[in-house]
Amino acid sequence: MIQINDKSHCCGCAACVQRCPKQCIILSEDEEGFLYPKVDVTNCIECGLCEKVCPVLHQETPRLPDVCYAAINPNEKIRKESSSGGVFTAIASAVLKEGGVVFGARFDTDWSVMHDYTETHEGLAAFRGSKYLQSRIGNTFRQAENFLKAGRKVLFTGTPCQIAGLRRYLRKDYPNLLAMDFICHGVPSPLVWQRYLQEVQEKQTNTKISQIYFRDKTFGWKKFSIKINQKKDLEEITIISEPFPQNIYMQGFLKDIYLRPSCYSCTAKSMKSGSDLTIGDFWGIHQTLPNWDDDRGTSCVLIQTGKGKKYFEQAKLKYLEVAYSTIKDGNPALEHSPVINAHKRTAFFKSFSVLPLEQNVNKLIRVSIFTRIIQKLKRGKQMITRFFKI
Repeated sequence: MIQINDKSHCCGCAACVQRCPKQCIILSEDEEGFLYPKVDVTNCIECGLCEKVCPVLHQETPRLPDVCYAAINPNEKIRKESSSGGVFTAIASAVLKEGGVVFGARFDTDWSVMHDYTETHEGLAAFRGSKYLQSRIGNTFRQAENFLKAGRKVLFTGTPCQIAGLRRYLRKDYPNLLAMDFICHGVPSPLVWQRYLQEVQEKQTNTKISQIYFRDKTFGWKKFSIKINQKKDLEEITIISEPFPQNIYMQGFLKDIYLRPSCYSCTAKSMKSGSDLTIGDFWGIHQTLPNWDDDRGTSCVLIQTGKGKKYFEQAKLKYLEVAYSTIKDGNPALEHSPVINAHKRTAFFKSFSVLPLEQNVNKLIRVSIFTRIIQKLKRGKQMITRFFKI
């Protein structure tokens, strides 16, 4: 049976929960807000299926993409509503046109994130845009399997570890499955996200959150912001509009303080997930393809299979082939996990219940005076060196 003795060995994909024939495994939330499998040993028949479908226990080999592209959706409205170039919606639309089903991550009523599916073009809007926390998979692997067995085309999108979990769960390759993941830095704690929202709302009165945008492009794609709207007296007002580097929740995320333990040693990097294609932001495009840099968002697309290539070509995107190295240079998360600072992470969760989030994060990311002096001296030395070279 599945046993989690080291939390870094569980990515939370829930493949074991959904594959168990006796349904004796549940996901239980730990003190950090992450879900882990818990087995009811009294009902377990020791069939071993939970271990067989675990993507951490059974890792695939690294691979390189067949071909890579820079791509944008020609529909500017969809592109604006998307995190980068709007590729997801274009590919999902191609699947729906063939009577298919699309699985993705959407906000729940409490602004947590859950996986769900849609059979309509209108339903794609909820899946657009990044959500910077771990989604609850629920029983969507089982739902996808039922659609596949019924002969329906299925697009399943998720983090690389979720796609790896889906592949292990299915135990065979379905020709009508299109699996798409994205370049993932890591997933922060849902519990920390709920604390952030609680503290945001405590500063407001008689209001209710009406919309959240993790990647608002009001100030451009490169200066994307987290934006939170609330309704007050039937009027929608913006209460948070902060660039990523200034938002306290995103600061903690970018400093890797409260990621899931498995993210620091991700087993699905380097296209090991088994996805047909991978999408992400084409960071560095201002240097690589300056003519494409209109600051409205450009996607990078990495094609791993013939199925991925087929649906990419059906998506009616504007695209240009590029070298893998140009994408990798701007997205080190393709191949490398974030580096854990165990001391800071432990200190954060130790203070989580007693300190406000902003205070807790600030005390851990604050740069000491000594470090700032060293950084200034280094910059000064670099400037002097460049001057004398001139």
